Amino acid sequence: MPSLDRDQHDVDIDLAQLFRAVWQRKGRILAATALVGVLAFVGANTISPSYKSDAKLLIESRQPNFSASGTASSTAEPMPDELNIASQVQLLQSVDLIKQVARDLKLNERTEFDPDSSPSAMTDFLVLFGLTSNPLELPPEERVINAFKEKLNVYQVDKSRVIGIEFTSKDPKLAAAVPNAMMDVYRLLQSGAKLDNNSDAVRWLETEIANLREKVREAEQKVAEYRSSAGLMSLGSDQSSFNGKQLSDISTELARVRGERASAEATAQNLRASIKAGKSTDTLDAIARSESIQRLKAAESQLRAQISDLSTRLLEGHPQMKALRAQLSGIREQVQAESLRVAASLDNEAAVARERETQLLAQLNTLKADTARSGEDEVGLKALEREATAQRQLLETYLARYREASTRLDKDASPADARVISTAIEPQEPSFPKVLPITIVATLSTLILSAVAVMLAELFSGRALRPSGAMAPVFVRRDEEEVEEQTSVEMPRQRPQDAPPASLMQASLLNVAPDADLVDEMEQAIAAEHGADALQDASGEEADEFSVASVADYLVEQQARIAFAISPSGDDGSTGTVALARELADRGHRTVLVDMTGSACPSRLMASWRDLPGVTDLLTGDAAFADCIHSDHSSSADIVPQGNADIRQAMRGADRLSMIVDALADVYDVVLVECGPANADGVARLSRNGHHEIILSAPEPQAQELAEIMIAFEDVGYTDLVLLSVKNPPVRRARDAA
Repeated sequence: MPSLDRDQHDVDIDLAQLFRAVWQRKGRILAATALVGVLAFVGANTISPSYKSDAKLLIESRQPNFSASGTASSTAEPMPDELNIASQVQLLQSVDLIKQVARDLKLNERTEFDPDSSPSAMTDFLVLFGLTSNPLELPPEERVINAFKEKLNVYQVDKSRVIGIEFTSKDPKLAAAVPNAMMDVYRLLQSGAKLDNNSDAVRWLETEIANLREKVREAEQKVAEYRSSAGLMSLGSDQSSFNGKQLSDISTELARVRGERASAEATAQNLRASIKAGKSTDTLDAIARSESIQRLKAAESQLRAQISDLSTRLLEGHPQMKALRAQLSGIREQVQAESLRVAASLDNEAAVARERETQLLAQLNTLKADTARSGEDEVGLKALEREATAQRQLLETYLARYREASTRLDKDASPADARVISTAIEPQEPSFPKVLPITIVATLSTLILSAVAVMLAELFSGRALRPSGAMAPVFVRRDEEEVEEQTSVEMPRQRPQDAPPASLMQASLLNVAPDADLVDEMEQAIAAEHGADALQDASGEEADEFSVASVADYLVEQQARIAFAISPSGDDGSTGTVALARELADRGHRTVLVDMTGSACPSRLMASWRDLPGVTDLLTGDAAFADCIHSDHSSSADIVPQGNADIRQAMRGADRLSMIVDALADVYDVVLVECGPANADGVARLSRNGHHEIILSAPEPQAQELAEIMIAFEDVGYTDLVLLSVKNPPVRRARDAA
């Protein structure tokens, strides 16, 4: 922790005195508050009321769904962006629009919009001495516009395309009429701008369409002349050439002739092979198509039927049977001869097809040469056709736009890109002044400011300031020599007549003698409660009640987190506090002892080494918090020793001792603060009068001494003290190293 160097004359603010001063002057504060509240109420009612009304516009693209030709509009207008909305807001505040509204509503006839027409005496005085310009020098129309702008508020609604128009006037009807009139004028201006655009577009398109028509005619004429000069005839709508058409037809015919020739050759070859092999030719298509062969086949069938019929009655050698068989053999020879003629006919067809194929090939080669020669001419023709097509398409586009623009020349055909979503209505209540809120705010402000003024007066006068107190030195005995040290607590202010001589001051903070009357009263109370011999036998019959175990049981039962130990007898009492810390640690409670004595007795009894960093090093900032906590060599308790820093310098940060103790209480179950022979006032400052236990460690308590100590602690707010009487603390061996 860093050291904190404070001036001995620091002061604190007495909050109780501040609130006491406010309470003492409550009458004046309430009177001033009531007066201001009444004045605010009366003043708010005397102010001329003003009324406010607003209207809202939605900015969106509005186009007719269909043109005059019955086709849907192909151009989709983009949605307005933030810049477009901001531009419309500025348009609604334009001077031209305001002039139009002012003329329509005759605002120049209202005094509200031209207050400078009748200047006041103060204005005349300021103009006379040149402190302000003469308002009558401005034209009346400009004065009306300036007054109009002061009452107008046009804004964009956050995260939307809605524009609000707000107007304030003393006349509620006018407050509603102005926003509605502004919306009407704005929409008329928008529609007029669209009509002007459409009229300009129609006039421009008329000229362009006339020029394009002439260009299209000239381009198409050039195409026709070039086609005629190059001999490129067009066939049909597909714009194919004559040579190309002939080439296509000859290619088709050539393919057909080749197919017929191949079919005839294959059929003739198959027919001869069947006849030579003696196979039946009835299934061949060429034979089936031959009528003569079919007639011979029919006659053969009849002869077979007759032979079959006669064979049942006649023998094979019968002349009739022989004649029939001879006829049947002749018919078969005729069928074979007819089949050979069919094969010869097919050979002839194949030869004709072959000759036709040769002719078609010659024509095809000729057309290919002609087509190759006409390709160069078609290149120029296609270029002219593309130019004509482009001019024709541009003409059609202009014609479509011309028709669309012509349909929007009507006033109702071009709506404004704004839609009214909320019209202004006549307000029923004034927007200013709000009598009740003004009165409440004025009253509360007066009350708060009056209280603050009283507190500031108390602070500046010094009545609400109190001194922090001075650090008092205490004499302690260390290493058998008298040295002057400064402890962690502060001495109470003593009256001169009560202060003992310096030669009689010992290492104890209990050096302020209490009043004799209070001592007598304390002794009488103790005697009446416990009997006359109670204090004398405290070390005998009730010794067990004040033992280390009994005090440890009490602290555990009360769940005490922080306990301050006072040792009037010096090191003997500090030894008992060490025994108490070890007892609590042996019972399993995390315990730490803070050595705030001048003699450093607990540090010598518990610390393993001398000159370990401790509480004084922590106060001066020479050591970290964790470096100041050490283990007891005889128990599981911890010790924060006195330390090695200069005590006088360390006591400058004594106000942080309570913070250190509170921080230890957050980690340990019990925090014992051994204060040595400290007085009650110093312990109260260290503990900040908290709900902590006060342990009086006295090996041989005396009745009068106990009474004085109890009276001193009662004066600072502690009524219950725990007595710890340890005459012979047990001897403990050091713990074995783990």
